[in-house]
Amino acid sequence: MSAVTDTAPRAARPHPLGQSARDSLVVAKRNLIRMSRIPEMIIFGLFQPIMFVVLFSYVFGGSMNIGGTTDPAVYREFLMAGIFAQTVTFATAGAGAGIAEDMHKGLVDRFRSLPMARGAVLTGRTLADLVQTALTLLVLAIVALLVGWRTHTNVGEVLGAFGLLLLMGYAFTWIGALIGLSVRTPEAATSGGLVWLFPVTFVSNAFVDSSQMTPWLRHIAEWNPFSATVQACRELFGNPGVSNSGAWPMEHPVWASLIYSALIILIFRTLAVRKYRSATA
Repeated sequence: MSAVTDTAPRAARPHPLGQSARDSLVVAKRNLIRMSRIPEMIIFGLFQPIMFVVLFSYVFGGSMNIGGTTDPAVYREFLMAGIFAQTVTFATAGAGAGIAEDMHKGLVDRFRSLPMARGAVLTGRTLADLVQTALTLLVLAIVALLVGWRTHTNVGEVLGAFGLLLLMGYAFTWIGALIGLSVRTPEAATSGGLVWLFPVTFVSNAFVDSSQMTPWLRHIAEWNPFSATVQACRELFGNPGVSNSGAWPMEHPVWASLIYSALIILIFRTLAVRKYRSATA
C-alpha cells in the first residue's frame, strides 16, 4: 500500500538585494509623504541658500577679486557653484536630525519588528533627503538665474554638474546619518551636523579664490572634497574660477569629485549601518 503525499511548493525567497531595494523605496516613500505634509520643512530649507545668494552677490560681490577683476557679475558666476555645493551639504544636518528624531520616538524600533532589511531604514531616509535636496537645487538655480548667473557650456555638462552636486550631497548625508545615530536627541544631531560643516565649506574655494590664501591653508582647501566638487561644477558650468593648480583634485576636479563621493558613501554607509544594527540589537 502506497501513500501519496502532496508537498506544497515553498515560496521563493526574495533576493536580498531586491528586498533591500524594495524596503528602501518603501521607507523613502514614507519620508516623502511626511515631508509633503509638513511643507514648512521645505520652505524654510530654501530661505538660507537664497539669502546666501543675495547677500554674497550684492554685499561682497564688488570687493572680491576673481581672475584680476572685481566685477560683481563675474563674482556672481564664480559664487554660484559654491552656493549650490553648500546647499547640498547643509542638508546633512537635517538628515541627521531626522534620523535622531526617529530613534528618539521609537519609530526605528517599529521598523525593527518588521521583516525588512536593516539597512533599508537608513537608505530610504537618505534617498528621501536626496529628493528634497534636488527640489531645493532646482529652486535655487532659478533664483541664481534671476540674479545674473549664467552657464556657458552645453546642457549635458550642466546636468553633469548638478549630478555631481547631488552625488556629493548624498554622500554627505551618510555622515549626517552616522551623527544622528550617535547622539541622543535631534537637537544634538543638528548641532553636531553643523559643527564640522562650517570648516569644510568655508576652508575651500567656494567663496574666495584659494590661490589668494596663505600656502598652508590653500593646500587644505585644494584637497578638500568639497572644493573638488565646486571646481568641477565651475568647469562644467563654464564659470570663472577654474585656475591652474598643482593639486591633483584641482587639475582633475570631475574625477576627484566622483572618487571622493564614492569613498565617503562606502565608508560612512558601512559605519552608519553597523551603528544602526548595534543600536537596535
